[in-house]
Amino acid sequence: MTTKPVTPPPGAQRLPPLPDPPRKSDMQENIHFDRPATMNTLARHLDALRDGATTFVAGRGYLCQQRSDLPSCPYPDMIVAFNVPALQISEANGYVISEAGKPPDFVLEVASSHTAKRDYTCKREIYANLGVTEYWRFDHTGGQHYDAALTGDRLTNDGAYRPVEMFTEPDGVIWGYSEALGLSLCWVNRDLRFWDRAQQRYLPDPSELEAERNSERQSRANAETRAANAETRANTERQARANAEERIRLLEQELRRRQNP
Repeated sequence: MTTKPVTPPPGAQRLPPLPDPPRKSDMQENIHFDRPATMNTLARHLDALRDGATTFVAGRGYLCQQRSDLPSCPYPDMIVAFNVPALQISEANGYVISEAGKPPDFVLEVASSHTAKRDYTCKREIYANLGVTEYWRFDHTGGQHYDAALTGDRLTNDGAYRPVEMFTEPDGVIWGYSEALGLSLCWVNRDLRFWDRAQQRYLPDPSELEAERNSERQSRANAETRAANAETRANTERQARANAEERIRLLEQELRRRQNP
């Protein structure tokens, strides 16, 4: 269950943006985890890309209770929050809980050899203390960096994390259900995928989305071609009928002339 929104204090949007966090030196995660593509896929599904959206999906910005907590606070790879002033948070260049009005509903960290141990030890406590509803960790290596390929924790009423139940399919897919997102997170051949139970499918990755768009464009083009061909056939048939009717008229006219010389 997601946390309830709280109205942010007036004037918070006038504060200057937070500084960019330092870049992670381990580039392996960039090879195996396309942050913009993955986040855009999720953001599109959660309707977070339209103007006026109240769902925030982003990553690599500071997450803190107050601005004064910088620079010791973490900067997760992905944050999702519902019922928040999304534009204000984006302009702040980071997620400040006191300004957003509530903690994030979902946080994801991606395995890095430089940060792995901290991600599944002290960060777990940090995010619990911040009130993050769900904290997930994804390791493209299958568990060489983290303690597992994919794990999740859900905040309980006593303010502590309890592990999300995880499952392993015969084909090697590892998954667990996120109540916060209403989706299953899946480790699939070193990739992170989101499974939509309602649609019984993975959210499309960029290549699949482009293929779907191309298919839709082709379907529209085919439909337009069929419509044009149908109109052409209809015009041809109308002209043929008109020609036949004209021939009949001329024949009838000729018959009357012969009958009445």
